[in-house]
Amino acid sequence: MIDTKGYAAFDQKSPLKPFAFKRREPGERDVLIDILFCGVCHSDLHQVRNEWAGSTYPLVPGHEIVGRVAKVGSAVKKFKEGDTVGVGCFVDSCGKCDACKRGLEQYCQSVVATYNTLQGDTPTYGGYSTRIVVTESFVLKISAKEKLEGVAPLLCAGITTWSPLKHWKIGKGHRVAVQGLGGLGHMAVKLAAALGAEVTLLSTSPSKSVDAQRLGAHHFVATRGKDALVKLAGHFDFIIDTVSAPHDLAALAGLLKLDATLVLLGVPPEAAQLPAFSLIAQRRSIAGSLVGGIAETQEMLDFCAAKGITADVETIPVQQIDSAYERMLKGDVRYRFTIDAKSLQ
Repeated sequence: MIDTKGYAAFDQKSPLKPFAFKRREPGERDVLIDILFCGVCHSDLHQVRNEWAGSTYPLVPGHEIVGRVAKVGSAVKKFKEGDTVGVGCFVDSCGKCDACKRGLEQYCQSVVATYNTLQGDTPTYGGYSTRIVVTESFVLKISAKEKLEGVAPLLCAGITTWSPLKHWKIGKGHRVAVQGLGGLGHMAVKLAAALGAEVTLLSTSPSKSVDAQRLGAHHFVATRGKDALVKLAGHFDFIIDTVSAPHDLAALAGLLKLDATLVLLGVPPEAAQLPAFSLIAQRRSIAGSLVGGIAETQEMLDFCAAKGITADVETIPVQQIDSAYERMLKGDVRYRFTIDAKSLQ
């Protein structure tokens, strides 16, 4: 077994603190990774505080992992010692179900999350740690050599926004709106613009207009006010809603063209109210989307490397994670925290 240093939650209220644990020795198809950076996702906070229920402690969060290969098993073919690699939101799946056969491992009913789940009888621990062991088929190639701290959030925030853009075949000639400019929203703007879409950022914060333009948005609309969206009725081919606070879905749906789609990525704490007529009138659709499969995630990473796209990050030592969570709740980060794993040594 491999001694590993991590940072863990031991209950849903106490600050995170150091946690020493053991990783398995790499099997013939495993890759041992020395972690360099790990992004901080809002879902880390939800699970640390058991807001989705089902959290088990000690809990080591983190599923936006970038590191270097330290060792590979005898049957590993894709990676060698010294390679820069990534690990995302899950580390295993059944491999047999329809979702897995279609390369949609994220929808497998037996998917093994990178943390807070069981892999066999062993709990999984995430990237707030010094190393991780992952089966080769769930390790991703990172071709970028610089700004690795900005690459880490691509493993969740990047693929969460890329997957719906690709599924609905968004590109040149499409008008896309992004609701909310946070960790997900800023990646949605970058990726939609890079795919050739005309991008409008919708935000309750007028102060974010400069950033929206810098990130690639062609237009900015401040949404506060009764008539703020009137001129945009029936305007968009696709809307990506990244907001996790309660908000008016009917108003957003009203901005869609005939046969257009609003996709939900945020997870508000309360069920939304949506009058049926807001969809019926123009045969509009509302859908949800959850990260992406391994092949799709690799596609996204390759695209971002080719385009020079990374997340906008603030890099922190792991000892600042609790204050980072509080700042994240206040929207006081532009636009993602990344943990420097050297702080765990």
